[in-house]
Amino acid sequence: MNEILSMLYLWLKSAHLIFVIFWMAGLFMMPRFFVYHQESAVGSDEDAKWIEREGKLRKIILNPSLIIVWVVGLALAYNIGAFSQGWFHAKLLLVLALSGYHGWMISYGKKLAKGERTMTDKNLRLANEVPGIAAAIIVILVIVRPF
Repeated sequence: MNEILSMLYLWLKSAHLIFVIFWMAGLFMMPRFFVYHQESAVGSDEDAKWIEREGKLRKIILNPSLIIVWVVGLALAYNIGAFSQGWFHAKLLLVLALSGYHGWMISYGKKLAKGERTMTDKNLRLANEVPGIAAAIIVILVIVRPF
């Protein structure tokens, strides 16, 4: 198994980075969609279009990217022995938090589809900052490996 992972390491690393970019793009887009969705009247044609857009973003970009990021990322971590390194533990914690954020967004999208608007536009705009902050910290952890 290690031999195969070693041979494919650069390809897997490339795939991991590509799908992290896709996932992050989706994590940035979805709260923005929610802001615009909330401005539409419940049950309107525009409401239905936002529900459809959010569903496509979730099914085509967000969920597949999340799965690939996790599978490939864990394979890479196993290959380089990262499970015993402190920087990886911190990164793993942040990726778990981003995965929870992903889940929260999916659940909020379902609320919007039911006509429930429980968050303000301002709170959604603030939530939009979460993936950017997490990504910046993760990049520093991976590149600098401070511990």
